[in-house]
Amino acid sequence: HHQRNTKHEARNTKHETRNTKHETRNTKHETRNTKQETRKRKQEKRNTKHETRNTKKKKRKKKQETKKTKTKTKKRKQKRKKYNTLEVDKDKPLKGKLLIQMFEKASLRTRLSFYLAIKQLGGGTITLRANELHLGKGGESLADTAKILSTYGDGFMLRSDSDEKIAEFSKYLKIPVINGLSPSSHPTQVLSDIFTVEEIKKKSISKLNICWIGDSNNVLNSMIAASVKFSFNLNIGCPKNYEPKKFVLDWVKKNKRKINIFNDAKKAVKDADVIFSDKVISLNDKVNKNKKIKDFKNFQINSKLMSFAKKDTIFLHCLPRGEEVTGDVFLGKNSEVWL
Repeated sequence: HHQRNTKHEARNTKHETRNTKHETRNTKHETRNTKQETRKRKQEKRNTKHETRNTKKKKRKKKQETKKTKTKTKKRKQKRKKYNTLEVDKDKPLKGKLLIQMFEKASLRTRLSFYLAIKQLGGGTITLRANELHLGKGGESLADTAKILSTYGDGFMLRSDSDEKIAEFSKYLKIPVINGLSPSSHPTQVLSDIFTVEEIKKKSISKLNICWIGDSNNVLNSMIAASVKFSFNLNIGCPKNYEPKKFVLDWVKKNKRKINIFNDAKKAVKDADVIFSDKVISLNDKVNKNKKIKDFKNFQINSKLMSFAKKDTIFLHCLPRGEEVTGDVFLGKNSEVWL
Protein backbone atom coordinates (compact mmCIF):
# COMPACT_ATOMS: atom_id res chain seq x y z
CA HIS A 1 0.00 0.00 0.00
CA HIS A 2 2.79 2.39 0.91
CA GLN A 3 4.59 1.74 -2.39
CA ARG A 4 1.37 2.18 -4.36
CA ASN A 5 0.68 5.53 -2.66
CA THR A 6 4.22 6.62 -3.38
CA LYS A 7 3.74 5.76 -7.09
CA HIS A 8 0.42 7.63 -7.21
CA GLU A 9 2.03 10.67 -5.62
CA ALA A 10 4.89 10.48 -8.12
CA ARG A 11 2.40 10.29 -11.00
CA ASN A 12 0.41 13.22 -9.61
CA THR A 13 3.59 15.22 -9.26
CA LYS A 14 4.43 14.50 -12.94
CA HIS A 15 0.93 15.53 -13.99
CA GLU A 16 1.22 18.73 -11.98
CA THR A 17 4.64 19.40 -13.50
CA ARG A 18 3.20 18.84 -17.00
CA ASN A 19 0.24 21.13 -16.25
CA THR A 20 2.60 23.77 -14.91
CA LYS A 21 4.66 23.53 -18.12
CA HIS A 22 1.47 23.79 -20.24
CA GLU A 23 0.37 26.83 -18.25
CA THR A 24 3.82 28.38 -18.64
CA ARG A 25 3.67 27.76 -22.41
CA ASN A 26 0.17 29.22 -22.60
CA THR A 27 1.30 32.24 -20.62
CA LYS A 28 4.21 32.72 -23.04
CA HIS A 29 1.85 32.42 -26.03
CA GLU A 30 -0.51 34.97 -24.45
CA THR A 31 2.42 37.28 -23.74
CA ARG A 32 3.58 36.94 -27.36
CA ASN A 33 0.06 37.60 -28.66
CA THR A 34 -0.27 40.61 -26.37
CA LYS A 35 3.07 41.96 -27.62
CA GLN A 36 2.02 41.36 -31.22
CA GLU A 37 -1.31 43.13 -30.64
CA THR A 38 0.54 46.01 -28.95
CA ARG A 39 2.94 46.26 -31.91
CA LYS A 40 0.01 46.08 -34.30
CA ARG A 41 -1.81 48.89 -32.47
CA LYS A 42 1.35 51.00 -32.44
CA GLN A 43 1.78 50.39 -36.16
CA GLU A 44 -1.87 51.34 -36.78
CA LYS A 45 -1.35 54.55 -34.78
CA ARG A 46 1.78 55.31 -36.82
CA ASN A 47 -0.11 54.63 -40.05
CA THR A 48 -2.98 56.87 -38.90
CA LYS A 49 -0.49 59.64 -38.06
CA HIS A 50 1.17 59.26 -41.47
CA GLU A 51 -2.23 59.32 -43.20
CA THR A 52 -3.23 62.43 -41.22
CA ARG A 53 0.07 64.12 -42.14
CA ASN A 54 -0.34 63.16 -45.80
CA THR A 55 -3.95 64.43 -45.79
CA LYS A 56 -2.80 67.73 -44.26
CA LYS A 57 0.00 67.99 -46.82
CA LYS A 58 -2.47 67.36 -49.66
CA LYS A 59 -4.83 70.01 -48.26
CA ARG A 60 -1.96 72.51 -47.97
CA LYS A 61 -0.86 71.69 -51.51
CA LYS A 62 -4.42 72.17 -52.81
CA LYS A 63 -4.70 75.50 -50.98
CA GLN A 64 -1.37 76.64 -52.44
CA GLU A 65 -2.48 75.56 -55.93
CA THR A 66 -5.82 77.37 -55.49
CA LYS A 67 -4.00 80.50 -54.30
CA LYS A 68 -1.65 80.38 -57.30
CA THR A 69 -4.59 79.89 -59.69
CA LYS A 70 -6.42 82.86 -58.16
CA THR A 71 -3.31 85.05 -58.41
CA LYS A 72 -2.70 84.06 -62.05
CA THR A 73 -6.36 84.65 -62.92
CA LYS A 74 -6.36 88.10 -61.32
CA LYS A 75 -3.18 89.06 -63.16
CA ARG A 76 -4.61 87.80 -66.45
CA LYS A 77 -7.82 89.77 -65.95
CA GLN A 78 -5.85 92.90 -65.10
CA LYS A 79 -3.91 92.59 -68.35
CA ARG A 80 -7.14 92.08 -70.31
CA LYS A 81 -8.34 95.59 -69.39
CA LYS A 82 -6.13 96.85 -72.21
CA TYR A 83 -7.68 94.48 -74.76
CA ASN A 84 -10.89 94.59 -76.77
CA THR A 85 -13.52 91.88 -76.23
CA LEU A 86 -12.37 89.56 -79.03
CA GLU A 87 -8.62 90.20 -78.71
CA VAL A 88 -6.66 87.10 -77.73
CA ASP A 89 -4.23 86.94 -74.79
CA LYS A 90 -0.64 87.11 -76.02
CA ASP A 91 0.43 83.78 -74.48
CA LYS A 92 -2.61 81.95 -75.97
CA PRO A 93 -2.71 79.19 -73.30
CA LEU A 94 -5.51 77.34 -75.13
CA LYS A 95 -4.07 77.62 -78.62
CA GLY A 96 -5.17 74.68 -80.76
CA LYS A 97 -7.68 73.50 -78.13
CA LEU A 98 -11.38 72.95 -78.77
CA LEU A 99 -14.15 73.13 -76.16
CA ILE A 100 -17.34 71.36 -77.21
CA GLN A 101 -20.45 72.79 -75.54
CA MET A 102 -23.90 71.29 -75.29
CA PHE A 103 -26.90 73.13 -73.87
CA GLU A 104 -30.01 71.17 -72.93
CA LYS A 105 -31.36 74.11 -70.95
CA ALA A 106 -31.77 77.80 -71.76
CA SER A 107 -28.62 79.86 -71.29
CA LEU A 108 -27.53 83.45 -71.82
CA ARG A 109 -24.71 84.39 -69.41
CA THR A 110 -23.07 80.93 -69.27
CA ARG A 111 -23.14 80.59 -73.08
CA LEU A 112 -21.62 84.03 -73.69
CA SER A 113 -19.02 83.86 -70.92
CA PHE A 114 -17.73 80.42 -71.99
CA TYR A 115 -17.54 81.42 -75.66
CA LEU A 116 -15.63 84.63 -74.87
CA ALA A 117 -13.35 83.03 -72.29
CA ILE A 118 -12.17 80.27 -74.66
CA LYS A 119 -11.81 82.77 -77.50
CA GLN A 120 -9.76 85.18 -75.37
CA LEU A 121 -7.48 82.34 -74.22
CA GLY A 122 -6.71 81.39 -77.80
CA GLY A 123 -8.91 78.32 -78.14
CA GLY A 124 -12.05 77.53 -80.12
CA THR A 125 -15.58 76.46 -79.25
CA ILE A 126 -18.38 74.65 -80.99
CA THR A 127 -21.90 74.53 -79.59
CA LEU A 128 -23.99 71.42 -80.13
CA ARG A 129 -27.73 71.22 -79.71
CA ALA A 130 -28.97 68.10 -77.99
CA ASN A 131 -31.87 67.68 -80.45
CA GLU A 132 -29.47 67.71 -83.42
CA LEU A 133 -27.41 64.71 -82.22
CA HIS A 134 -28.03 60.99 -82.67
CA LEU A 135 -27.93 60.72 -78.88
CA GLY A 136 -31.42 59.98 -77.58
CA LYS A 137 -33.94 59.86 -80.45
CA GLY A 138 -31.29 58.79 -82.96
CA GLY A 139 -30.53 55.70 -80.88
CA GLU A 140 -26.80 56.32 -80.39
CA SER A 141 -25.58 55.41 -76.91
CA LEU A 142 -24.13 57.97 -74.55
CA ALA A 143 -20.91 55.91 -74.36
CA ASP A 144 -20.43 56.10 -78.16
CA THR A 145 -21.28 59.81 -78.18
CA ALA A 146 -18.63 60.33 -75.48
CA LYS A 147 -16.02 58.54 -77.62
CA ILE A 148 -16.72 60.86 -80.56
CA LEU A 149 -16.52 63.95 -78.33
CA SER A 150 -13.23 62.69 -76.85
CA THR A 151 -11.82 62.14 -80.36
CA TYR A 152 -12.46 65.67 -81.60
CA GLY A 153 -12.53 67.85 -78.49
CA ASP A 154 -10.17 68.80 -75.68
CA GLY A 155 -12.97 69.55 -73.20
CA PHE A 156 -16.73 69.14 -72.93
CA MET A 157 -19.11 71.56 -71.21
CA LEU A 158 -22.63 70.31 -70.53
CA ARG A 159 -25.60 72.31 -69.26
CA SER A 160 -28.11 69.61 -68.47
CA ASP A 161 -31.41 68.84 -66.80
CA SER A 162 -29.96 65.55 -65.53
CA ASP A 163 -27.27 64.99 -62.87
CA GLU A 164 -27.09 61.35 -63.97
CA LYS A 165 -26.22 62.37 -67.53
CA ILE A 166 -23.26 64.46 -66.36
CA ALA A 167 -22.08 61.53 -64.22
CA GLU A 168 -22.41 59.17 -67.19
CA PHE A 169 -20.46 61.48 -69.50
CA SER A 170 -17.74 61.75 -66.82
CA LYS A 171 -17.54 57.97 -66.81
CA TYR A 172 -17.03 57.57 -70.58
CA LEU A 173 -15.26 60.78 -71.64
CA LYS A 174 -11.48 60.81 -71.95
CA ILE A 175 -11.42 64.62 -71.84
CA PRO A 176 -12.35 66.96 -68.95
CA VAL A 177 -16.07 67.60 -68.43
CA ILE A 178 -17.37 70.90 -67.06
CA ASN A 179 -20.74 71.14 -65.35
CA GLY A 180 -22.33 74.24 -66.89
CA LEU A 181 -25.44 73.71 -64.70
CA SER A 182 -27.39 70.71 -63.47
CA PRO A 183 -30.43 70.23 -61.21
CA SER A 184 -28.24 69.83 -58.12
CA SER A 185 -25.38 72.26 -58.76
CA HIS A 186 -24.03 75.27 -60.65
CA PRO A 187 -20.29 75.25 -59.85
CA THR A 188 -19.08 77.66 -62.55
CA GLN A 189 -21.54 80.31 -61.32
CA VAL A 190 -20.26 80.07 -57.75
CA LEU A 191 -16.58 80.01 -58.76
CA SER A 192 -17.07 83.25 -60.69
CA ASP A 193 -18.99 84.69 -57.72
CA ILE A 194 -16.08 83.93 -55.37
CA PHE A 195 -13.63 85.54 -57.78
CA THR A 196 -15.88 88.62 -58.05
CA VAL A 197 -16.23 88.94 -54.26
CA GLU A 198 -12.46 88.80 -53.74
CA GLU A 199 -11.96 91.39 -56.48
CA ILE A 200 -14.38 93.82 -54.83
CA LYS A 201 -13.54 93.21 -51.18
CA LYS A 202 -9.77 92.88 -51.71
CA LYS A 203 -9.79 89.99 -49.24
CA SER A 204 -9.79 86.21 -49.31
CA ILE A 205 -13.35 84.90 -49.11
CA SER A 206 -12.29 82.83 -46.08
CA LYS A 207 -12.14 86.11 -44.12
CA LEU A 208 -15.66 87.24 -45.09
CA ASN A 209 -19.20 86.54 -43.86
CA ILE A 210 -21.33 85.31 -46.75
CA CYS A 211 -25.12 85.25 -46.65
CA TRP A 212 -27.66 83.57 -48.90
CA ILE A 213 -31.31 84.67 -48.84
CA GLY A 214 -33.68 82.54 -50.87
CA ASP A 215 -34.59 79.06 -52.01
CA SER A 216 -32.37 76.01 -51.51
CA ASN A 217 -31.52 75.36 -55.15
CA ASN A 218 -28.58 74.21 -57.26
CA VAL A 219 -26.68 77.51 -56.85
CA LEU A 220 -26.96 77.30 -53.06
CA ASN A 221 -25.74 73.67 -53.14
CA SER A 222 -22.61 74.84 -54.96
CA MET A 223 -22.26 77.76 -52.54
CA ILE A 224 -22.37 75.30 -49.63
CA ALA A 225 -19.73 73.13 -51.32
CA ALA A 226 -17.57 76.22 -51.82
CA SER A 227 -17.94 77.19 -48.14
CA VAL A 228 -16.42 73.82 -47.24
CA LYS A 229 -13.60 74.03 -49.80
CA PHE A 230 -12.68 77.68 -49.20
CA SER A 231 -13.52 77.74 -45.46
CA PHE A 232 -15.82 80.75 -45.31
CA ASN A 233 -18.71 81.46 -42.95
CA LEU A 234 -22.08 80.93 -44.63
CA ASN A 235 -25.48 82.03 -43.30
CA ILE A 236 -28.62 80.83 -45.06
CA GLY A 237 -31.95 82.61 -44.66
CA CYS A 238 -35.03 80.71 -45.89
CA PRO A 239 -38.44 79.45 -44.71
CA LYS A 240 -38.47 76.25 -42.64
CA ASN A 241 -39.80 74.07 -45.47
CA TYR A 242 -37.18 75.30 -47.95
CA GLU A 243 -33.99 74.45 -46.06
CA PRO A 244 -31.13 72.51 -47.75
CA LYS A 245 -31.70 68.78 -48.12
CA LYS A 246 -30.47 66.36 -45.48
CA PHE A 247 -27.83 64.73 -47.70
CA VAL A 248 -26.27 68.17 -48.30
CA LEU A 249 -26.15 68.93 -44.55
CA ASP A 250 -24.77 65.44 -43.83
CA TRP A 251 -22.01 66.04 -46.39
CA VAL A 252 -21.08 69.32 -44.66
CA LYS A 253 -20.95 67.57 -41.29
CA LYS A 254 -18.84 64.75 -42.74
CA ASN A 255 -16.32 67.34 -43.90
CA LYS A 256 -16.21 68.84 -40.39
CA ARG A 257 -17.70 72.16 -41.41
CA LYS A 258 -20.82 74.05 -40.32
CA ILE A 259 -23.35 76.29 -42.05
CA ASN A 260 -25.85 78.49 -40.22
CA ILE A 261 -29.53 78.25 -41.17
CA PHE A 262 -32.01 80.94 -40.10
CA ASN A 263 -35.75 81.07 -40.65
CA ASP A 264 -35.52 84.82 -39.97
CA ALA A 265 -33.98 86.89 -42.78
CA LYS A 266 -32.92 89.70 -40.41
CA LYS A 267 -30.83 87.31 -38.32
CA ALA A 268 -29.30 85.75 -41.42
CA VAL A 269 -27.98 89.05 -42.85
CA LYS A 270 -26.49 90.29 -39.57
CA ASP A 271 -22.76 91.13 -40.04
CA ALA A 272 -22.91 89.98 -43.67
CA ASP A 273 -20.16 91.23 -46.01
CA VAL A 274 -21.94 89.80 -49.06
CA ILE A 275 -25.59 88.91 -49.66
CA PHE A 276 -26.43 86.49 -52.47
CA SER A 277 -29.80 85.63 -53.91
CA ASP A 278 -31.43 83.86 -56.84
CA LYS A 279 -34.85 83.75 -58.43
CA VAL A 280 -37.38 82.11 -56.08
CA ILE A 281 -39.42 80.70 -58.96
CA SER A 282 -37.04 78.89 -61.32
CA LEU A 283 -37.76 78.32 -65.00
CA ASN A 284 -38.79 74.68 -64.61
CA ASP A 285 -40.19 74.88 -61.06
CA LYS A 286 -43.07 72.42 -60.82
CA VAL A 287 -44.68 73.89 -57.70
CA ASN A 288 -47.61 76.04 -56.70
CA LYS A 289 -46.00 79.34 -57.67
CA ASN A 290 -48.43 81.58 -55.77
CA LYS A 291 -47.92 79.58 -52.58
CA LYS A 292 -44.14 79.67 -52.92
CA ILE A 293 -44.10 83.44 -53.47
CA LYS A 294 -46.29 83.81 -50.37
CA ASP A 295 -43.95 81.55 -48.34
CA PHE A 296 -40.99 83.80 -49.24
CA LYS A 297 -42.85 87.04 -48.50
CA ASN A 298 -40.70 87.78 -45.42
CA PHE A 299 -37.49 86.95 -47.27
CA GLN A 300 -37.62 89.64 -49.93
CA ILE A 301 -34.36 91.57 -50.13
CA ASN A 302 -35.37 95.21 -49.72
CA SER A 303 -33.83 98.34 -48.22
CA LYS A 304 -35.24 97.49 -44.76
CA LEU A 305 -33.56 94.07 -44.75
CA MET A 306 -30.30 95.54 -46.07
CA SER A 307 -30.24 97.92 -43.06
CA PHE A 308 -29.64 94.92 -40.78
CA ALA A 309 -26.41 94.03 -42.63
CA LYS A 310 -23.09 95.89 -42.63
CA LYS A 311 -23.14 99.32 -44.28
CA ASP A 312 -20.59 98.26 -46.88
CA THR A 313 -22.22 94.89 -47.64
CA ILE A 314 -22.51 94.10 -51.33
CA PHE A 315 -25.45 92.45 -53.08
CA LEU A 316 -25.01 89.88 -55.85
CA HIS A 317 -27.60 88.01 -57.90
CA CYS A 318 -26.94 85.30 -60.51
CA LEU A 319 -29.94 86.39 -62.65
CA PRO A 320 -32.55 86.35 -63.99
CA ARG A 321 -34.28 88.24 -61.16
CA GLY A 322 -37.81 88.06 -59.84
CA GLU A 323 -39.80 89.28 -56.85
CA GLU A 324 -37.15 88.12 -54.36
CA VAL A 325 -35.39 91.52 -54.61
CA THR A 326 -36.73 95.05 -54.97
CA GLY A 327 -35.54 97.38 -57.72
CA ASP A 328 -34.00 99.89 -55.29
CA VAL A 329 -31.66 97.18 -53.92
CA PHE A 330 -30.99 95.51 -57.27
CA LEU A 331 -29.97 98.84 -58.82
CA GLY A 332 -28.79 100.48 -55.60
CA LYS A 333 -25.37 101.52 -54.30
CA ASN A 334 -24.71 98.18 -52.58
CA SER A 335 -25.46 96.16 -55.72
CA GLU A 336 -22.58 94.77 -57.76
CA VAL A 337 -24.79 92.78 -60.11
CA TRP A 338 -23.73 94.82 -63.12
CA LEU A 339 -20.02 94.91 -62.23
